[in-house]
Amino acid sequence: QVQLVESGGGLVQAGGSLRLSCSASGRTVSGYVMGWFRQAPRKEREFVEASTWSGDSTDYADSVKGRFTISRDNAKNTVYLQMNSLNPEDTAVYYCEGGRAWSRWARTYDYWGQGTQVTASS
Repeated sequence: QVQLVESGGGLVQAGGSLRLSCSASGRTVSGYVMGWFRQAPRKEREFVEASTWSGDSTDYADSVKGRFTISRDNAKNTVYLQMNSLNPEDTAVYYCEGGRAWSRWARTYDYWGQGTQVTASS
């Protein structure tokens, strides 16, 4: 089993920045694909970003490309999502997910955290 815990959400003004963290524990996640998804009220869960744990492959949704950046600290088993130039359309609960398959579909992943709320006010 893998446990994922997100943190770092909050309330920012439009144009502001936040950095989300996803800490993994339990089984080793080396070799896993780590994904970030988000879900706004009354909407489907939406792909944000996916990357291999090694960082050699990364995929971003067009809506966040150039504004969001993934990074990692292997010693801490933690993945970070730096979010810049936030706008109200980015407001959602953000989920970290982990799995063996590369996918933009949330249900493909085996593990996910409890989510962290991100709110960008206009």
